[in-house]
Amino acid sequence: MDPVIIVGAGPVGLTLALALARQEVPCVVLDEGPGKDEPRAARTVVLRADTAALIERLTGVPLAGQGVRWAGWRSVRRRQVMREIAFDDAEPAPLHLAQHVLTAALRTALAARPLARIAVDSRLDTIEQERSGVTAHTRGPQGTWWRGSYLVGCDGPRSTVRKLQDIRFPGRTAVERYAVAALRAELPWTDQALLHRMPPWRTSGPSAGEVTARPLPESVWRLDWLLPPGKDLVTPELLLARIRETLAGWTDGTTPPYELLDTGVHTVHHRLARRWRAGRVFLAGDAAHLLGALGTQGLDEGLRDADNLAWKLALAWHHGPHEALLDSYQAERRAVVAARLRAADQVLPVLRGGGGLRAYVPGTARGQDVLLMDGHLGRGPLGAPGTYAHSPLAPRHLEAEVALDTPPGAPVADVRVTAEDGTFVQLRDRLGRDALLVVLVAPGTGVWDRKHWVTAGVMPRLAAAVTALPHPAELLVAESYPGAPAHSVLLVRPDGHLVTALNGVRPADLYAAAEATLGGAAKPETEVEAKANTEAKTEAEDEAQAEAGAGSRAR
Repeated sequence: MDPVIIVGAGPVGLTLALALARQEVPCVVLDEGPGKDEPRAARTVVLRADTAALIERLTGVPLAGQGVRWAGWRSVRRRQVMREIAFDDAEPAPLHLAQHVLTAALRTALAARPLARIAVDSRLDTIEQERSGVTAHTRGPQGTWWRGSYLVGCDGPRSTVRKLQDIRFPGRTAVERYAVAALRAELPWTDQALLHRMPPWRTSGPSAGEVTARPLPESVWRLDWLLPPGKDLVTPELLLARIRETLAGWTDGTTPPYELLDTGVHTVHHRLARRWRAGRVFLAGDAAHLLGALGTQGLDEGLRDADNLAWKLALAWHHGPHEALLDSYQAERRAVVAARLRAADQVLPVLRGGGGLRAYVPGTARGQDVLLMDGHLGRGPLGAPGTYAHSPLAPRHLEAEVALDTPPGAPVADVRVTAEDGTFVQLRDRLGRDALLVVLVAPGTGVWDRKHWVTAGVMPRLAAAVTALPHPAELLVAESYPGAPAHSVLLVRPDGHLVTALNGVRPADLYAAAEATLGGAAKPETEVEAKANTEAKTEAEDEAQAEAGAGSRAR
């Protein structure tokens, strides 16, 4: 079967390629550049603990040495500390690193995968689809035709793939703008991120409203200043003045020595593609969505796109067409990103609208700082990973289902489990292997050798049920899981989202849940089914357009 064609060699495209190669799916990445990213100290990414773990799982390289895991977070308003957090095991710290460092780690790992290749200086200009596959043409020094089973556009905000498929990309332009500087300096705190609102040393209007400081390795900091609405030019003189003023404000009036490494202006747009799938062509990352106001991290969502799509493409590539499974990518991921965009649109007028509620409601300022902190730290409606509660893959009417602290469709907690070979591993380490995970919660097993309990109690019956599932699954055992009664059985998708939890060993319910998770039994798409799918997609687009038109103020 032909490889999967991935257009775009940014972090999302490279992550998708690695995830597919790990599941024995050949792929080719079309890179319009020379195969090497320009180092930019001011272009950085913040990854939640679970997305950082995804990258480490794929690359086999710990990222802690490449970036900084924050020791804590402080929100300051004028001179008052409004909120302070110290990260620990209960709340893992985000990871902050330069984007070119992340991309280099992904490229290095991909080069070691024999099933994957990167074609540099390859700019896409044509896509042709047939029922059996997709053909793409690239221009460049070695322009050629490429044949693939599927094609995924990870080619950024100006996506050629999206334009060639005539997919609209509505939304809001220039929602926020930031002046950015990366500099080496000794600040009064170490490895702690800071959000400073209304700093007292600035009294000249809205341009003084907010500055963020985020640490990087080797005493380097990224500073972001929120700019007033409009397109006013940020001159070097203005930026230097802002740097000196901010550093002096943080160090009691005297600007400390610093080395300016890089600068830029970051403009945030909010956009959402109408469709994320057109036949055998998919969109992911910035090609499918743009978000990032109020401290939220768009790359984090792009990596989740790749994680969600990879196992579905791998299953279809290995086992034949799974149209319902492939359609679920758009249904799940688009809904999650749309919810985050709606949340940001609702909060923006309150946080950026001048007086408003904060002039009349006691404690509103503190609530605003919590909202901003949630965006920066990947929590709450602005930043938390989405839950696929209404996924078309969710099983229905399971009599033995029990409630956990993790609702169905949400990412599972990263508990310690015992693997089939008797070793102790983290649950997160077993994800992304083209297999479902079945986790038995069995208190007390951790203190006994595996040979004493693997043939006792419910284990033989559960092992037989797992063997009979319609897709390969790995059986794991956990001492405990948050909110789970003893002898609960959890079914987990390859991307780490909980399918269901059952009260004991229920082979029929477990099989039904697994089959639903796979989109039902695999079967070729007939012409009648193709027509039905097209009509359903058209109706979905019309509904999305109506919803977007009612909820968006500007296009």
